Amino acid sequence: MGTGMRLSLSQIAAAVGGRLIGPDAPVTGPVVTDSRQAAEGSLFIAVHGERTDGHAHLGSAGALGAVGAIVSDLEAARSGLSQGRAETPTMGLVLVEDTVTALGALARTHLEGLRRSAAERGERLTVVAMTGSVGKTTTKDLTRQLLAASGPTVAPRASFNNEIGLPLTVLEADESTRYLVLEMGASGPGHIAYLTDIAPLDAAGVLMIGHAHMGGFGSIEGVAAAKAEIIAGLLPEGTAVLNADDARAAAMAELAPARVLTFSAQGRQADLRAENVSLDAAARAAFDLHLSGLVEPRRVQLAVAGAHNVSNALAAAGLALAAGLDPELVADRLGSVSIESPHRMDVSELGGDLLLIDDSYNANIDSMTAALAVLPALAGGRRRVVVISEMLELGESSAADHARTGELAAQAGAAMLIGIGSTQEALEAARARGVEVVGFDDAATAISQIDALLCDGDAVLVKGSNGSGAWRLADHLKEVRPR
Repeated sequence: MGTGMRLSLSQIAAAVGGRLIGPDAPVTGPVVTDSRQAAEGSLFIAVHGERTDGHAHLGSAGALGAVGAIVSDLEAARSGLSQGRAETPTMGLVLVEDTVTALGALARTHLEGLRRSAAERGERLTVVAMTGSVGKTTTKDLTRQLLAASGPTVAPRASFNNEIGLPLTVLEADESTRYLVLEMGASGPGHIAYLTDIAPLDAAGVLMIGHAHMGGFGSIEGVAAAKAEIIAGLLPEGTAVLNADDARAAAMAELAPARVLTFSAQGRQADLRAENVSLDAAARAAFDLHLSGLVEPRRVQLAVAGAHNVSNALAAAGLALAAGLDPELVADRLGSVSIESPHRMDVSELGGDLLLIDDSYNANIDSMTAALAVLPALAGGRRRVVVISEMLELGESSAADHARTGELAAQAGAAMLIGIGSTQEALEAARARGVEVVGFDDAATAISQIDALLCDGDAVLVKGSNGSGAWRLADHLKEVRPR
């Protein structure tokens, strides 16, 4: 990671169209929206969130060394500064109308400055990003590792892919950063356009147009239109990296301003393609990699589990090529990159010979289908237990998608399906196919009962949305069954 932005509070006020109240000071530490992450020299952004108002935490940020804050409510900020403290810490306040908008403006100014400075040195800061309904964070992890071996690289932690997480990631880049990898999510039209306005792109990858967050878009065509905003966000000479196996992604070629690189995990004619795919006992894919610039195809063995990760690996390779890496280098490195973010197809052997497949970060019908497709290969002869949570933000397709999940669990050979939250359609569909089913209202109840439902030697797939708390059940199993 880079050491981040270096501006004074008065310069920050100018960049975001705000007014500085109180002392000017240089920001020498990280830019944070969580007061607990403040450090010496930090800038704290007071965000008014659903659960808490950042203005109330200014005193905590100041106590940890923050030198300034961007605020939108001066009275609340002053109250927060004095909260529970004998003396009010001295902190410069940059007053703006909207702190999230100001955070975006600050990141845009910072990135413009870094690009200008790199050009003056005869160097280049290359910015790449990816979007899609499934696979973004895995592709981000793989892309980061491919690029990091060629130069200092900044990428988001976990899935920092929205109007707060993306600018915070941009602000971690500094003069030494050679590659900036960004993940762009959207739960409605205009979201990605907002992000590319902060960070115009040298390369943009579109993975798969699926059914995630359907509720915010109305239709899959609406999802596709929103994801296409990433191509509109390319610089004039930027490269589009498109999934040839997804008709809606492939159709975005006509929107690309310059070069297009296509990839196919299904052996279609494309600039990057995988042929003769096979899975080993740990469900890791090997394939013949065909790549423009390779003298001959290269056999690649991935370090990540799941046939669906062939597509994510090809997307990462395409983004690395678009960023200027040598094809031979990309082919050499592709087999050694791994998933770094937690709760994503994380396979571990636990005590009592329990095999845990923790894919509990998100849940939509596309990622659910991919995870259940991996289960038979990983489980082998073990009894198969599947834990799912309610899939959120699906809109009208919700009931059908949940029922389909129950069918898929049965097809994957599940002996038991455990549901967290409103999963009745899934449980009923699985029960009709001979699967034992158990439903719990919430993750806490499931955690209190799960140990009695599992046997030594089981293979357990935990698949859920982050908000459902399914990941806490996976963490519980790791704690109570240490290796």
